[in-house]
Amino acid sequence: MPFRELREGSSGPSELGNAVTHDVISRLARLRSLFIISRGSVFALAEEQLSVQEIGRRLNVDYVATGFIERRQDVVLVAVEIAEAATSWIIWTERLEASVGQHLDFLDAIGNGIVSSIAAEIENAERNRALLKPPDSLDAWEAYHRGLWHMYRFTAEENARAAAFFRRSMAQDPTFSRAYAGLSFTHWQSAFQRWGDRGIEARQALETAGHSLLVDDQNPAAHWSMGRALWLMGEHEEAVRELERSVDLSPNFALGHYALAFVHCQTGDPALAIASSDHSRLLSPYDPLLFGMLGTRAMALVRLGAFQEAAGWAVKAAARPNAHVHILAIAAHCLALAGRIEEARALVARIRRQNPYYRGDDLLDTFHFAADEKARYRGAASLIGLAG
Repeated sequence: MPFRELREGSSGPSELGNAVTHDVISRLARLRSLFIISRGSVFALAEEQLSVQEIGRRLNVDYVATGFIERRQDVVLVAVEIAEAATSWIIWTERLEASVGQHLDFLDAIGNGIVSSIAAEIENAERNRALLKPPDSLDAWEAYHRGLWHMYRFTAEENARAAAFFRRSMAQDPTFSRAYAGLSFTHWQSAFQRWGDRGIEARQALETAGHSLLVDDQNPAAHWSMGRALWLMGEHEEAVRELERSVDLSPNFALGHYALAFVHCQTGDPALAIASSDHSRLLSPYDPLLFGMLGTRAMALVRLGAFQEAAGWAVKAAARPNAHVHILAIAAHCLALAGRIEEARALVARIRRQNPYYRGDDLLDTFHFAADEKARYRGAASLIGLAG
């Protein structure tokens, strides 16, 4: 709904509030993961001063986002909240601020913060809601979000459950591009984690990403899934082009920026990897893939020879509750390169509990490092008992 401006104890529409509202609606629509009501409808309805429940009923929406703007000299404060339309319960609220020195920069900063938070919070609410419903009762949208919940657990068993829910979503709605992208990601994970035959899973990741693109070529998630699948196939330049297309379509698509960091931190430009990692975390600071965003930054810093800094970021990645064994291995190698051997060996003990047979070469076979970088990691592995 249109943002209203607080002025001397009252509130009302304003040019700045309207500009923020227009910008947020456009950015949310470009994500293509949500059904967003058009500008004309919300501005017309705003004049009626309706309750959240009545807005939800009139527009047939599940969530209503509202906000206020307050100017304080050169700073603008924006208060935003999301309410569940059926109950009026607030599921998220936040206060953002930005300098108004440059009008477009202000809109960009506020728009990024609002859009990324709204998308993340609604995705989280939908995952939790789908989790509470009997599996047989789920529609395509709910089955997709149930799949996301399982996918982000990062185990072979949960990955298989996620794939089953994505297939159910696709069967109910063959035009749901994100369900194909989700299924592609489960195949990607099976290949990456060696939960299945890497070659077969990589080809299936590529095939399902292709279906996602056929269904909706303008969906950033479709290009994201294709870019990741192409990376599995060793097509790094093509992967970068697809991932750049994903963020061109939706600059607020955090996973697209993260995937660019992932590719660049290994074989591309490490400085670009750091910038993309930072931007992905700015857009989605509590993302389920936060461990990867932190880990890619660490690997980029290793390539730049900044071992102490790399170790710091890698340890943060390993501390995430859903960090998988490769993230622990990245942290152990970074700590070894930084000379923090005892800390590295403590992480090796954690790795052994997850996989008693894990070796440094498992890490190198998973990622696509250049020969000199592989030698650097092998040297680190030899210091902490992961050689071979």
